[in-house]
Amino acid sequence: MTDMDTDRGMEDAAESFDPLRPRLVRVAYRMLGSVADAEDAVQDAFIRWMGTDRTEVREPEAFLRRTVTRLCLDQLKSARRQRETYIGPWLPDPIVEEEEEEDVSLPLMLALERLSPLERAAFLLHDVFGLGFEEVAVTIQRDPAACRQLANRARAHVREARPRFKLEKAHGLEIANAFFAASRSGDMTALGAMLAADVSVHSDGGGKRPAAVRPAIGYGQVMTLHKALAVLFRKYGSELVHAGFINGLPGFVTREADGELQTTALDIEDGKITAIYVMRNPDKLKHLH
Repeated sequence: MTDMDTDRGMEDAAESFDPLRPRLVRVAYRMLGSVADAEDAVQDAFIRWMGTDRTEVREPEAFLRRTVTRLCLDQLKSARRQRETYIGPWLPDPIVEEEEEEDVSLPLMLALERLSPLERAAFLLHDVFGLGFEEVAVTIQRDPAACRQLANRARAHVREARPRFKLEKAHGLEIANAFFAASRSGDMTALGAMLAADVSVHSDGGGKRPAAVRPAIGYGQVMTLHKALAVLFRKYGSELVHAGFINGLPGFVTREADGELQTTALDIEDGKITAIYVMRNPDKLKHLH
């Protein structure tokens, strides 16, 4: 094969692969919770695609989705070991969107972490991406009945993480903006009025930036935490960069006193904030720069 043939083969592979790349990254990210790992899995799939006899592939998207899913399943095994030694709470990489992504919110992604890799794959492929169990079976190399059981078990585990009521977009953003204003100005009366009694704060610094090693649980702990933070915000500042949706939840991106970005996502039920998710790990914020 000549260099010209090789170049043409790469161009042909890229031409059929590139339109599918965003959807494949979406699958991989929801499997792995990491933007960089998702992009690596999709790139590995592209390398395999270049070496595939593409004339024999009737449905490129289905073929590539299977390839990406299997690569993610392999990666989840090592990811689970890494997370056992992770410093403090682990949160998925924040995805910042203008519009709300309804299929997999941040609480649901955290619930998926408690599933086995196969349960996670079966649930995502069937319940989120709408594949039939025959296709799920081919993808994860189990029979359809086993895939149905995997998805049923996953569904039972993640049921609590799915929102009971749809939050009106504008109202969610209004609460996020009000929370930013109250938390940064130190208006504890306004901030306290927004919180549910069982509110919690989860902050992921990954050992790279200061963050609580354990979640703050309950109204009292969360208020105490924010009183202390308000002193720091007043002294050192916190600049609002963007308000929008973080992994399907209303929230905002800020630039903090150390010059690094931070994301804050708010889980809201019945008009009250039930959970606050703060990403401070710079490794997980690189894609936002």
